[in-house]
Amino acid sequence: MSVFHLIIFICFLLSISYLVFLTSASWCTPSAFPQQTTRQFEQRTDRFWEFQEESNIWVEVKLPFDLVSCVNDNCTKVGLIDQKSKTEEEHLANGKDVSNKTKNLKMREGDLTGLEENSYTVLPLRRRMSLTKMSDTSVWVTGESGSIYERFWNGVQWVIAPHDLQISAGRAVSVLIVNQTIFAISEEGNLYQMKLTDWVELKPAFNQSTNKEAEQSSVIQMKSGTVSYDGLRVYFCTKTGLLLELSEVEPPRWENHGRPPGADVAAIADMARIRTDLVYTISSTGDLYEYDKSSRPSWKKHLQSEETDKDGSLVPLQGCMIYGLSGDHSVSLFLLTKGGKLVERRLHQRKWKWITHGSPEDHHLTSITPLLEDELKERFFSLFLTTSTGSVFEYQIPKHLGTAQEDQISEAWQNHMHPPNAKAARGIPGLKFQLGRILFALDDGRLAELHLPGLGGQNSGPTNQFNRKKLSSKYIWSILDAPESEGWNGEYCTEERGPMNCIAGIKDEPNDSGNIRSLTRRRKGTKAQQDYLSLGTSRSRLVKASEEYRFPDNWINTSFRLRLVQAGVSFFIITEAGLIFEYLYAESVWLWLRHDHSTPMRGALGNYNGSVFFVDVYGTLLIRERSNNELAWVNCTAMRKGRQIIGGPPWDGMSSKLKVTAEDALFFVSKSGRLLQFSVALRKFKWKDCHNPPETKLACIIDQEVFRENIVFVVGRNGRLYQYNKVTELWHEHHQSQHLVLSRLPGTAMRPSFFSLTGSLFMLSEDGGLVEYHWNAWNGWNWVEHGTPSKDVTLVAPPSPCIKGNQLFLIGSDGNIYLRYMDQLIWRWKNCGFPQNGDGDTRDQTEMGANDRMQEVCMDNDPTANLDINLENPNDQNRKCDPKVAPTRPIPFSEDSVIFELRDGRLAEIQKVQDSKWVWQRIIGTPTSSCKGCYLTDRFNI
Repeated sequence: MSVFHLIIFICFLLSISYLVFLTSASWCTPSAFPQQTTRQFEQRTDRFWEFQEESNIWVEVKLPFDLVSCVNDNCTKVGLIDQKSKTEEEHLANGKDVSNKTKNLKMREGDLTGLEENSYTVLPLRRRMSLTKMSDTSVWVTGESGSIYERFWNGVQWVIAPHDLQISAGRAVSVLIVNQTIFAISEEGNLYQMKLTDWVELKPAFNQSTNKEAEQSSVIQMKSGTVSYDGLRVYFCTKTGLLLELSEVEPPRWENHGRPPGADVAAIADMARIRTDLVYTISSTGDLYEYDKSSRPSWKKHLQSEETDKDGSLVPLQGCMIYGLSGDHSVSLFLLTKGGKLVERRLHQRKWKWITHGSPEDHHLTSITPLLEDELKERFFSLFLTTSTGSVFEYQIPKHLGTAQEDQISEAWQNHMHPPNAKAARGIPGLKFQLGRILFALDDGRLAELHLPGLGGQNSGPTNQFNRKKLSSKYIWSILDAPESEGWNGEYCTEERGPMNCIAGIKDEPNDSGNIRSLTRRRKGTKAQQDYLSLGTSRSRLVKASEEYRFPDNWINTSFRLRLVQAGVSFFIITEAGLIFEYLYAESVWLWLRHDHSTPMRGALGNYNGSVFFVDVYGTLLIRERSNNELAWVNCTAMRKGRQIIGGPPWDGMSSKLKVTAEDALFFVSKSGRLLQFSVALRKFKWKDCHNPPETKLACIIDQEVFRENIVFVVGRNGRLYQYNKVTELWHEHHQSQHLVLSRLPGTAMRPSFFSLTGSLFMLSEDGGLVEYHWNAWNGWNWVEHGTPSKDVTLVAPPSPCIKGNQLFLIGSDGNIYLRYMDQLIWRWKNCGFPQNGDGDTRDQTEMGANDRMQEVCMDNDPTANLDINLENPNDQNRKCDPKVAPTRPIPFSEDSVIFELRDGRLAEIQKVQDSKWVWQRIIGTPTSSCKGCYLTDRFNI
């Protein structure tokens, strides 16, 4: 056989074998292969990155993170990346067996009336919160916003003193106090020292004998720090895994202890009380190391046992060291595993061993509160630990604990739960600042004190002497307010003489009614816990479903027809036909400028740094801004994660008082009823979905950061008031009476002084009455219903801006405007009519009743004076003029004047001339007014 025929024969055999293989493959049943569709995605990391098209870089995202798919500007959520851990908590977060375990928990705990539906929700990590004790009268706090403040007992009450880093330093993450010297670590890893009242950056400087890595002090970034028990030195771990020591402060003396061989220093677990040069650290891989400067080698690794290894490696967090737990010379270091279990590294009779203490059933432990040197209970040590769901557990350990099982106490875990409508922050250890009193940072930015009855709380100062036998063993919660930097209502102390003095408080003298103001201020602590409700806890739902509410067709146009750009110089108006006109004062002449766009507009929703935000008939958000020497349009909805919107913030504030920061953003309401955050600072535009309360969609924004920094107040389509916290990204519902249903119209904020948090939110009720939501430091939040000016008049438009902190205008159903103002602590109504209404009813109605009404005049000047129109033949029917005020939300034009729209399309300006005396200053003709004889100004298209 030739070579050619041999090759042909081999090819024939190969083809036959290939056919046999295909035939046999076709005989295989589907069960022979695993079903790929039944496989589930297993998340094995908590770190993910997102590609930013604007900067062309990858940026690490914060979990939880929504996976959104956008096709033709239609974006939908297709998934969620959440933080996972290989514990029972993962099954709880996924919703498996939650109902059964909730029932079991109720049976174990008894009557748990405060248990919410979201009790098993895993909380996000709060990486900037910390608590540091300076003395029994001083506790330093870093908030989630990165601010630093001090809770100080001035002898009369607890006051809050701000100690923020300078803006250029960024946010703070922790505070350390070493021998009366205060240090702060910024989020960027820089170390600052407080000298007098200023923060000065302190860079580590090492001796020439140290290695090259330590010499590069300019690139050393601090991650965390721990002060020794003698309070004379502090140890730092850096972001690169080094262990540094600051042994002396003045002058600074730095030592670099390096890192364990083949590992790093991710956290300092604790330090020995007897030997200050003995430090225990945890690596990023979860291994325990011991550093002893006097031994060789200096670093020693503690190997884990098989039992502890099952619970996972250690979490790089601060632990707690106890002496004499199992003997006079024993040492116990309590730590947490990544599985959420409590473990102990015990040294007894010169032998180390691991002991697993576990965790409460169905709970994942996230932090340990260090002990005080002297404990209240004589028979037990008590460890207080927080869980990933915001609860606090007490773990009781008897002293001189034996190794036998019978020595273990029953009911070792005691659940103290959490304060009403609040949760303890995940991963943030508490602070025992006195016996029987423990401070915890809350997930919503506030503080809470867990204390024994009669021993603590908002109104209780430091306690030096008490009778231990008479104290109850049951702990109770008290919520402590945080400052405005965290979105809350804690007012800063002042230098003025009185109870709020920053150094020494003085009690107020009784007033005419015999009440003491300072004591009234301090009694509001218990009520404050009831003002803020966790979502889903409200018992009253008058409106069945928010989806049933339908907005009027002209809702956007009437609520956002007018927008101020620059006080006294420029404002915009959107016509019924969707045209955009700007009224501009240039070169001593008032001009109408028309801004053309391809689609009709429905409203002007915001103004930031000279750029105006509009929404068109399709819900598209557009920016009108100046680019070089020309005006341009920017489509924001077309950007990544952009949405269609229906509303925005009601007020931008006076442009002369606005400050531009690197975190500036505007908030909008989407068509689907969600709150959207649009970052605008430095033109780094970015959308963020802030969601909405679970029980309702949003209707409108009442106020954005005018009344309270970092807080957006909104009204749901169910007629209830909610707030969103920019710092914590949490929603809260405000307590509201059953009969009160708010209208779905924007509101206005009234805050008389920037230095005081006292003020009010004004809204309309569903039946057309004026409603005030007032806050002051003495009584907290209170609802006040002002009603209507008279029985036959209802209010039909959103309130005007606040003037001088005690006046605002409202539009009545009769076409008149009404002034609501405060005179000698009494709210009064005044009918200011409408332009050309010199004979109108100008009665002033007070809160005293109909029989005590007073006569006042709104001081109408000559109707023909200062008008931009020709008033000849005012009764001419062809002119179609109607000077009554239209139900359009008014805007401020200056600090003492307001612009209204009239029913015939013209505009009218009213100006304050003295206290509550107002004058109709002029009528402004518009290009599209039905009053044809009024338009005399020039017009330009741009």
